[in-house]
Amino acid sequence: MRKIIAAIIICCATMGLAVADELTINKNVPDRYVVVKGDTLWDIAEMFLNDPWKWQEIWYNNPQVENPHLIYPGDIIALIMVDGQQRLTVLDRGENANTLKITPDQVDENGVVKLRPAARVTPIFGAIPAIPREYVEGFLTGNRILATEELKSAPYIVSGSEGRLLLGAGDKVYARGEFISESPVYQIYRIGKKYHDPFTKERLGYEAIELGTSRIEELQGDIATFMIERSTQQIAVEDRILPSDETLLSAIFYPSEPPAGVDGVIIDVARGVQFIGQFDVVLLNVGDREGVEAGNIFRVDRAGDKVRDPVTNQRLQLPSEEGGLVIVFRTFEKMSYALVLTAKLPMKVGDSVVNPGF
Repeated sequence: MRKIIAAIIICCATMGLAVADELTINKNVPDRYVVVKGDTLWDIAEMFLNDPWKWQEIWYNNPQVENPHLIYPGDIIALIMVDGQQRLTVLDRGENANTLKITPDQVDENGVVKLRPAARVTPIFGAIPAIPREYVEGFLTGNRILATEELKSAPYIVSGSEGRLLLGAGDKVYARGEFISESPVYQIYRIGKKYHDPFTKERLGYEAIELGTSRIEELQGDIATFMIERSTQQIAVEDRILPSDETLLSAIFYPSEPPAGVDGVIIDVARGVQFIGQFDVVLLNVGDREGVEAGNIFRVDRAGDKVRDPVTNQRLQLPSEEGGLVIVFRTFEKMSYALVLTAKLPMKVGDSVVNPGF
């Protein structure tokens, strides 16, 4: 084990890698941690780091380990010293993280394939995600934000079979529009809220609410016949049909700081509640245009209350307070979806999101 650590240190020193200043390791953290099923990258980052959004600055890709940027249940995460700085890395793949695979070795003159055991290469469990997937599932494979141009050009349902107006799984529908996708699978959407920037009043987009999936069966001119394969709500005439846009939550999804100088506000919350808490999904008024990426962490500053001065009778705005942290998990041109990771105080629509380091 010491030889592995020494090799890591020598390799890193040769490459001239450096660690950003002011990275603080939490007190009483273990020298080694065995990843278990159900862990997330955020859990581990929060365990080791005082500022978990600086994960990429402390993570080291161990060249001795296959796919070191992926972390699997059973892996051993360890603190090591590199150029006098503490770094985190996958020190060893655990026995539960991999399984044996049999691969063809050669074919003899009779056409018989001889097999031999190969190294452990196939993960039993998938790499751990950055955040709990169950809270964002519907926003990775379902809802999305559409720009005005996308909405206007989106194909729409004109009729159901036998003139039916309310439709569901197993029904045939007819849609009109331009169908250029090579994929036979389409998602069905209903147009939801229209969003504007609360300060500039710029139109940011429309939220498209996923109703189900369908498969194209026939196309004649601009009329396509679809079979609805899955539905979560009743589907109706004028609902939109768009090529499948399933976005997977990759394990290579590191917590990170947002671009310098980028801040915004919470403009909506998915559940429509008044107060926002842990694991709620919120919509932000910043996106690809501002350089925001999946993994960016923002601090939520809860707006202070407005009170009346008991002496002067003036209306006063109390200072803002830190409400919690959110992580962006899906971006669009002018907006993004984010998950509330921590909640110190109840938050609400209109609260600011800023760089967590400031």
